[in-house]
Amino acid sequence: MFITSPQTGGLEAALRTARPGDTLVLTPGTYAGDVGIVTQPGLTITSPGPGAVLRADGRHAEGKAILVVRAPGVRIENLEFRGARVPAGNGAGIRFESGSLVLDRCCFVDNEMGVLTAGRPDMTLAVYHGHFGDAPRHDSGMLHHLLYVGAIGHCVVMHSRFGGGWRGHLLKSRARVNRILFNEFDDGEAGGASYEVEFPNGGDAMVLGNLIAQSPSSDNPAMLSMGAEGGGAGPQRLLLRGNHFVDRRAHSADAPSRFVQLWPERLAGPLEVLAEGNRFDGAGQIGLPE
Repeated sequence: MFITSPQTGGLEAALRTARPGDTLVLTPGTYAGDVGIVTQPGLTITSPGPGAVLRADGRHAEGKAILVVRAPGVRIENLEFRGARVPAGNGAGIRFESGSLVLDRCCFVDNEMGVLTAGRPDMTLAVYHGHFGDAPRHDSGMLHHLLYVGAIGHCVVMHSRFGGGWRGHLLKSRARVNRILFNEFDDGEAGGASYEVEFPNGGDAMVLGNLIAQSPSSDNPAMLSMGAEGGGAGPQRLLLRGNHFVDRRAHSADAPSRFVQLWPERLAGPLEVLAEGNRFDGAGQIGLPE
């Protein structure tokens, strides 16, 4: 176990000497410009109490993120990632490029991308009790998604909160299997996100027990979308159960809001949809098969 603080070299220095299976403990406080790369399998990075804040302050690892992760069995707990900016315009709190990653009680605020993953099918991502918010409102040439999951094998997001988007999506996932359970996707009164939840390539998606609420100023009529960009071979399934959809968007006759937008004609195989026990508040169209 390594215990580090801003005064003793911080995370960047600790990562240079960490070994596979180590635990790095960051004392609470702000780590300004402290960025790094994780290549050690089984590494845990954690912080007690109020947690540590990794604030980019203009720095980044490899032109990508505050933290780049390339290893299996990595776990990150109780850290805040704030202010990521890179020249390409897609600076992430975490860039996840290979392996498997668990995020528990982590916060991503004011990053061009909260978490951005690669698209390898052997990768897995699990997010528990997270907070994703406050997408920066500058035009970088990229959409600022709060959580953007590439074409990985498996993605789980549970008991997490998303809001304060701008142009990008609160959650966009190309994962083959998605389990989106008991979260709050609420862009509030002042948010500017596009989709709240999107699965552009279809897949096997379970969306269970979530609050999904659109802001009045969203420029996208749909709140949950599946299949807009088409998908490859494999089962195409959507289980939508026990969710609460809230439509706050200003309506127009030519672009009415839709709680759900499905694109089955763009997917490689038939789309199986099971929807039950959902609540729809507002004037939007439901958009589910009858």
